[in-house]
Amino acid sequence: MSKKKLLINEVFEQARKESEKTTKSGLASYLHLCFIDNLKFYEISEKTFIRYYEDFVEGNSSRNIEPERLNKMSQYIGYKDFTDFSRTFIRNDEKKNLTTVKISVDQDEEIISERLSKININIINEQHFKMPEFVKQNSLGMVGIFILGSFLIGNYYCSSGNRNRNEPLSFFSIAGIEKNCMYWDKNEYKPTDCKDGNPSLIVVPKDTIQIKYFKRITRKDTLTVENALGKTWYSKVNGKVEFFTMDGIDPENKKELKKSTAYIIKKYCGRNTDPIMSE
Repeated sequence: MSKKKLLINEVFEQARKESEKTTKSGLASYLHLCFIDNLKFYEISEKTFIRYYEDFVEGNSSRNIEPERLNKMSQYIGYKDFTDFSRTFIRNDEKKNLTTVKISVDQDEEIISERLSKININIINEQHFKMPEFVKQNSLGMVGIFILGSFLIGNYYCSSGNRNRNEPLSFFSIAGIEKNCMYWDKNEYKPTDCKDGNPSLIVVPKDTIQIKYFKRITRKDTLTVENALGKTWYSKVNGKVEFFTMDGIDPENKKELKKSTAYIIKKYCGRNTDPIMSE
């Protein structure tokens, strides 16, 4: 499977998990809005996502895709860019419920194979693993990799009984601060420590659904009846209209959101809306 096909399959699989949609049009619509809201990337239309699905998920196309689009799709599933995805992604072995992780250093692959063939670590129930930058930057070498692997595996088994298995591994058994609350940061909710003493923040109990899906749409000029009707909600106070990606309460004015109608979308959105004035 080509890297492009693998990437696009992973993008749509991620969208399916997040949106729980199953049709290619529903997934394409979700991805289009998600890329606008979360990545501030407007260059992939809903129709283009549908073509990608037909070409790479349903078919086996070798269609050329602009590097910037490949980079943004790689960022959507958690990688720095397409080069990072191509070098480090290894598909999950669903039969064994294991992920095989290949660790490499910045040396010629043939030299490494002569020294130690290939290093493989099996991490149960974890989907992705990336070598920390500090390992590369400090040139820890092969001995450092073994030490790091020992800490990772030891930390996993020593702490697995006291933590959620879906939480990431922590280095050297140092427990992070638990973020069981959240606050509204202009356009989205962000997790925080419930004891956060910042007086400018209104801290509330964490809601993982709202953290992941509840966003203020900052570019109203990108909304149309076709891509926003039935998929957005709005609040209107003193003539100011704000649009959101899911139902709920406007965090700033505490007004209950209403489902966007075609009239509201046409009046307050579209290309005639100045994106600066809509903020």
